[in-house]
Amino acid sequence: MDLFSFPPLAALLDAAYGALAGLAAFLEPAAGASAAALAVVVVTLVVRAVLIPVGISQARAEQIRARLAPKLRALQQRYGTSPERLQRETMKLYQDENTSPFAGCLPVLLQAPVVGILYTLFLRTEIAGHPNDLLAHDLFGAPLGTSLVHMLAAGPFSLPTLTVFGVLVLVMVVVAEITRRVFRPTPVEDSPLSSPGMLRAMSALHYLTAVFAVFVPLAAALYLTVTVVWTLAQRVVLRRRFPLPA
Repeated sequence: MDLFSFPPLAALLDAAYGALAGLAAFLEPAAGASAAALAVVVVTLVVRAVLIPVGISQARAEQIRARLAPKLRALQQRYGTSPERLQRETMKLYQDENTSPFAGCLPVLLQAPVVGILYTLFLRTEIAGHPNDLLAHDLFGAPLGTSLVHMLAAGPFSLPTLTVFGVLVLVMVVVAEITRRVFRPTPVEDSPLSSPGMLRAMSALHYLTAVFAVFVPLAAALYLTVTVVWTLAQRVVLRRRFPLPA
């Protein structure tokens, strides 16, 4: 089933197309064939700027969770043999502090529709019955509508596409490694989340964006790259503003 065949979603997609195409046309005198790529970068920066308040609330929540670590350890020691009671007491502690262990999921959820729309815009040859002119744009010779996996699996082989994707994935991997090293989670004694296996799994999550990027069109991969770079810079600034307790 094509979700964008429903009139409301089709109208939303067409409006997004019109806005991005208009922005690309405005930027074309300066950016040429890469105008649509630059438009994606501008849209990404606008989205991230809108989400700054969410980032601030997330940093505050992280600071509170770090302060709650001793209390969580005490709950583990007191109710470790009663999982249901431990869960109730843990959630009550978070509620009393007006925070949540899932606060970090909100930015991802808010961005999911943007990534989905970008993915769709650069996947379809037609939008609302008219040709998708965005597919005529590229970034340094790499078509914005092509994914790395599709190029390698179905061809034709394109060195510019391989190079551009390689640079973007490398940037994402470097950012993921810096994030993993600088923003290690605070371990909680006797907690399943602090086991070596769980810590390795949580570290691996930092690299999922780079893995996901090779399956989506270049336009969406560009959005993801700018997003992870912005997120790292924002977290560095906010960590200084909201330092974690020793």
